[in-house]
Amino acid sequence: MSASTIAASRAGVSARTAAWFGIAFGVLAAYVALPPLMVRTSLLSLLLAVLGVLAGLYATREGERRLGWVAVGISVIGGILAVMAVNSGESNLDRVFVWSALTAGMLRFATPLILAAMGGILSERSGVINIGLEGMMLIGAFFGIFGADLTSSWFLGILCGVAAGALFGLIHAFVSITLRADQVVSGTGINFLAVGITGYVFIYHYGDQGTPSDISRVPDVTLPGIENIGFFGDAIGHLNLLTWVALLLAPLLTLFLFRTRGGLRLRSVGEKPRAADSLGLPVLRTRYLAVVASGALAAAGGAYLSIALVGSFNENMTAGRGFIALAAVIFGGWRPWGALAGACLFGFSTALAQRLPAFSESTAVLFQALPYVLTLVVVAGVIGRSRPPAAIGVPYVKE
Repeated sequence: MSASTIAASRAGVSARTAAWFGIAFGVLAAYVALPPLMVRTSLLSLLLAVLGVLAGLYATREGERRLGWVAVGISVIGGILAVMAVNSGESNLDRVFVWSALTAGMLRFATPLILAAMGGILSERSGVINIGLEGMMLIGAFFGIFGADLTSSWFLGILCGVAAGALFGLIHAFVSITLRADQVVSGTGINFLAVGITGYVFIYHYGDQGTPSDISRVPDVTLPGIENIGFFGDAIGHLNLLTWVALLLAPLLTLFLFRTRGGLRLRSVGEKPRAADSLGLPVLRTRYLAVVASGALAAAGGAYLSIALVGSFNENMTAGRGFIALAAVIFGGWRPWGALAGACLFGFSTALAQRLPAFSESTAVLFQALPYVLTLVVVAGVIGRSRPPAAIGVPYVKE
């Protein structure tokens, strides 16, 4: 290894470390002004925020642009939130910033995003863009509750929703892989098709009455021995079964993608399909399976919304969550742990927005819009551009 390479490597590590320090300073800037510490002066928070911004700018100058701009953004938000907290009443802060409740809410709202994001990673790692995550989630939400209503079983309802999502994934795969149509256009068509089908069947079957209130719902899992332990009991002691499934998917998918032969084949098909084909790997079949699995996972996220979180169905109830999940995939660099972090970030902003009316109505509205703003920022690449799979969006023609 040459001296220049070693120097560049050291500079990269230094920049990355500075970026993480910047993120830590930004989080601390907000935390010291919030319960339980509640330092009633903004000087300490502003000092930490400034240090975070400086660390982030240093990281961007040294080449770690993505994490550097994340550090800058978190530090600015942390400083603003700290100033607002110092200028508010302590009783309001105590009602809003209950960390165990916020953690539970974050996981609850992040669950559908995690499931859909893991599906998006499978599809896009194979080389197929899946803009249709939104439609697959919506179709899973409707047919999940429809199946639970017909069978009086939440488990069979999930199976119905997952099967419907897999079918939509198959449609997307056929149009994108076999017909070699533009994958973005195909995914957009999937979204419109899902809105039309779910709206028509919902009105035709349920009319103005809506879905019944006694639908069989996915149960919560109570952790024995933890449910009565303060913070941990309130935060994770009573999570929904599908939330645990979603959290387990991140390590399992990481293990599959980077430690198994099947995962290596999937990634090779998304990076170098011609080379994979020359080695005898079934490129088209691998992509088909990945897109169908992507539809099934996204539909499971939609089913969670209807038969676990809400217990009912409303037209277009996914409300853009499929696009937020896609942003989480990009934010996480097409890696499961990164996508999990992105989904939790979006989930936390939603959980916080639900509790903020006690603090400030206008601030609550702002935080309700934050997930969608973050989606635009991530997709536009303002905080840095992740490297997608090399062959993503490129139809493969077998010679």
